[in-house]
Amino acid sequence: MDTGVRSPLVEFFKRGEVARDVRLLAAEGTFAPRPHDQIALLALLSDDADLEVAATANRTLDSLPEGPLRAFLARADVPAPMRDFFAARGVLPAAVPAVEAEAPLVDAAPDAAAVVETLAAPDAEEETQVLASLPIVERMKLAMKGTKGQRAQLIRDSNKLVAAAVLSSPKLTESEVEAFAKMANVSEDTLRTIATNRTWTKNYGVIAGLTRNPKTPAAISMQMLQRLNERDLKMLSIDRNVPEAVRLAARKFVRPK
Repeated sequence: MDTGVRSPLVEFFKRGEVARDVRLLAAEGTFAPRPHDQIALLALLSDDADLEVAATANRTLDSLPEGPLRAFLARADVPAPMRDFFAARGVLPAAVPAVEAEAPLVDAAPDAAAVVETLAAPDAEEETQVLASLPIVERMKLAMKGTKGQRAQLIRDSNKLVAAAVLSSPKLTESEVEAFAKMANVSEDTLRTIATNRTWTKNYGVIAGLTRNPKTPAAISMQMLQRLNERDLKMLSIDRNVPEAVRLAARKFVRPK
């Protein structure tokens, strides 16, 4: 099922890379603080192959408050496939669209704030250890609702779903994405997700960070070379940390004196 919503978190669920226990929690409305992601996940899980997951998602969909849901569906940024999904369930857009769409239509994870408070420790190393010890569900909640510092740590999480949750957080800023693009200790999947986001790659700092990052797939870096300025191309052409193919391709773009 395609609801027309594109986010790193939704894409992971669509690819079927999510464990059953996490899908079951998502079917309750957990993880997604924005209604676009939340409803997309519920719609996707409503016909999950696991009958319990599908039944839970359908119950959550039925429990959504009709007034706010119809107002949300009337917004111009709601994809047509999502409207079609609810039309088939007898729910049509309202005459007046919702002005804001920042809060989820149902919040099934009220304890996330409490988790954040318990991690407000002054010792960064201690906080890192606490984060690593948390179950994946709690790490995902923090990835979506936690602090900037917690996102900077969780983007490096060994579980790809946690990193995807960070990239789907409504609190995420462009400057954070730029910093992530420069990190050599994030996964290739994370860098690939950043590179395929048109909004983020409008930022020159993101492009420059990705091309200089040795973890970025060479094919992606080479596609971005033509967008670099002369100074960065020269630096890249002699950078021994990047793949040789990228270094050689950068030399071709450097103007001869």
